[in-house]
Amino acid sequence: MDVINQSVTTNIDDLVLDQYLNLLKEQDQSALTEIYQMTSCLIYGFILSMLKNRHDAEDVLHDFYVTLFHSVQNYHSFGRPLAWMMTIARNLCLLKMREKTRTIAIPYDDYEISKEWENNLSIEDKLTIRDFMKQLNEEEQQIVWLHAVSGFKHREIAQMMDLTLGNVLSKYHRAIQKLKKSFAKGEK
Repeated sequence: MDVINQSVTTNIDDLVLDQYLNLLKEQDQSALTEIYQMTSCLIYGFILSMLKNRHDAEDVLHDFYVTLFHSVQNYHSFGRPLAWMMTIARNLCLLKMREKTRTIAIPYDDYEISKEWENNLSIEDKLTIRDFMKQLNEEEQQIVWLHAVSGFKHREIAQMMDLTLGNVLSKYHRAIQKLKKSFAKGEK
């Protein structure tokens, strides 16, 4: 099972998403519905990976689409609209974390695996992935999630997480090495 090392790209077409964002700029309300349907699972997964709390993640997801609607006028297409959206989501997560004096961590069991993986993995594979991911710290989990599951490039992750590219690359490499080592030993 080499699922961890496999980069699964999202089914989100950047050109289509870009078109919907431009329609939303023109106050086309139906564009927001289409954007939501295209991105909500991915955005929610990212938010949940940061906040570790389902209720907070649901609140921030709602706030995300409200913020997106109001800030779409500032959107300029640079070819990666999803990266722009993830930056908004990350900023909202950081605001939520500042609001709370204490965030209750949830076990990795409560993370939701994206729909792309959902169709291709058995229940045993999903449980195995969740068990192995528990061995990573929070930042490593986010980097692995964004790259291996969501398909973001390391430089995009560096921008989203406000880290250097070298830092993201080394943390990703270390996380993958930890996972490979544990997998080779058969540990969970």
